[in-house]
Amino acid sequence: MIFTINRAIFESEFIMKQKINILTLLSGLVLIALCVMQYYLVKTTYNYKVAQFRLEVKEKLAEITNDYSDIDSTLFNNKDFIYKELAENYLIDRNYRSQVKKQFIENHFRKQLTDKLQKKFEKEFPDNEIDFAIILNKFVIYNNTKKADTLFASKPFIENKMYGNLASLEDAFLVRNYVGTTSSNTSKSNYKLLTEDSLYVSVKNWELIILKRMSLLLFFAIASIITLISIFVVTLKSLIKQKKISDIKTDFINNITHELKTPLTTLSVSTKILERKEVKENDLVYNQLIQTINRQNERLQSLIDQVMSNSLGFEEIELQKEKTKINAFLETIVNDFKMANPTIDIKTNFNSETQLTLDRFHLTTAIINVLDNAVKYGAKTIFVTTNLQNNEFKICIEDDGIGIAKNKQSLLFDKFYRVEQGNLHNTKGLGLGLYYVDQIIKAHKGTINLVSELGKGTQFILSIPS
Repeated sequence: MIFTINRAIFESEFIMKQKINILTLLSGLVLIALCVMQYYLVKTTYNYKVAQFRLEVKEKLAEITNDYSDIDSTLFNNKDFIYKELAENYLIDRNYRSQVKKQFIENHFRKQLTDKLQKKFEKEFPDNEIDFAIILNKFVIYNNTKKADTLFASKPFIENKMYGNLASLEDAFLVRNYVGTTSSNTSKSNYKLLTEDSLYVSVKNWELIILKRMSLLLFFAIASIITLISIFVVTLKSLIKQKKISDIKTDFINNITHELKTPLTTLSVSTKILERKEVKENDLVYNQLIQTINRQNERLQSLIDQVMSNSLGFEEIELQKEKTKINAFLETIVNDFKMANPTIDIKTNFNSETQLTLDRFHLTTAIINVLDNAVKYGAKTIFVTTNLQNNEFKICIEDDGIGIAKNKQSLLFDKFYRVEQGNLHNTKGLGLGLYYVDQIIKAHKGTINLVSELGKGTQFILSIPS
């Protein structure tokens, strides 16, 4: 029957592990998908806000320039004059081609037009700092019936800036392309002129403006992502904790099964022997069997009591405190332990003679549990020292055993937990000893600290308020 129970537990554990792995994988995939969706939503909204912002700037610029006619009539008179002058110079001397672009870039109306347009921008956009540039793209002459003569044609580059204060087109956006035409039909010249220029604008800190407009969306997006990740982490931790608890319970059931098997087997055999007629007639054998049954019954009762009493939390433990001279108290515990473990070398150094109010029975059991734990896990020498620091009485129990790995130290005081290391996996016990120690020290309003390194022994420091 015990084998059947263990097999059922193993199968249940295996199914649970599979479910946890599948649930973790699915949850992770869903979380990644939701994060991608949130990113896509924010990115799409950002692009929309950028386009909307640029459209607003364009519409305002259109209002400023009255659909650009104001600039053409008021500000660009000098420019039109220069256009004609350059075209006529070229028709007179074809070698003048190389000078056309240079004359545009180094024009004498650059500062005048830059200042006038900048003032208009400052008036209409008082909350934003705007830089701009007019870029020359084309300069084409149609001379009589001849084919077009392209003196200049280029993609927009900041090097072709006619005027404006923009230093780069990297963060700028196109507001408009403007195509202008003019002609001359006189005895000296007969031609048509086509020019194209572009207006580029850059708003300082425009990214910050966009982010401010998106602040509410960004807040909810970030908050939702953090919430989802937090829920995922908490759920994952809960699943891992549940799995650990399940593993600990399985280990406990295996251990208690092992502990109960021997007395139960002995009781079963003894009971069957008692049924024999020859045994009933032999008083000596009969009494020996009765004594065996009583001993095994007491052992069973002891195991049950150990599980029941050691499973209590520190809030439920009722302490019977009394004033105790701590040095004499500890010497008695150490001497009794030496008698039970003659092969173990126990050394003591009690630095402080003081009197504490404590529960002698529970604290004795707690200290013995720590000493027993040291012996179970390979200790040959144990040091027990005391000192008084900052109104706390400290009992330090240090051994030269196998030590405890770092990743297992945080679990050492958990209920039913037993350290599994190498060939010491089968060390007997229910995993309640150190849990009991921790609860007793907490019931005394104290703390317990652990210092250990694998292969270099372990040190327990029990601190009790003085």
